[in-house]
Amino acid sequence: MMSQTSKDTMKYNKGVKKNRLLITVNVLGSPGPLRLIVNKDDTVSTVIDSSLKLYARGGRLPILGSDITKFVLFSSNAPSHALSSSEAIWLSGGRNFVMYKKNTNLQTTEAKSDLITNQSDSRSWKSWLRNLNKSFKIISH
Repeated sequence: MMSQTSKDTMKYNKGVKKNRLLITVNVLGSPGPLRLIVNKDDTVSTVIDSSLKLYARGGRLPILGSDITKFVLFSSNAPSHALSSSEAIWLSGGRNFVMYKKNTNLQTTEAKSDLITNQSDSRSWKSWLRNLNKSFKIISH
């Protein structure tokens, strides 16, 4: 027989909306992705802040710092434009993201997004694997 507190807990859990998301954030230059559970209504700046804290807590290199204004977040679904820092994370429509450190030498947002897009193309794992396959020749006996 269930206790009264167990029944109350079950009733509470049924009434709670599931508004949390498991997201993956890939940081340029990092050895692997970060996985975070965030609230659906969290802003992009909150996700960047949480990602930087998790990155630092894990002792990852290179050291990125904690200034969230120096970073941009891109959705893997639409890598051509950075997400607005005040936008809710669920509005991006995806759960996979890429985080870059802003390049302070560029003035316009178009130039920044072009640079980041070019970097992501040249540093993607697919390009790396393609180049690796070209450099090795398989010799059969």
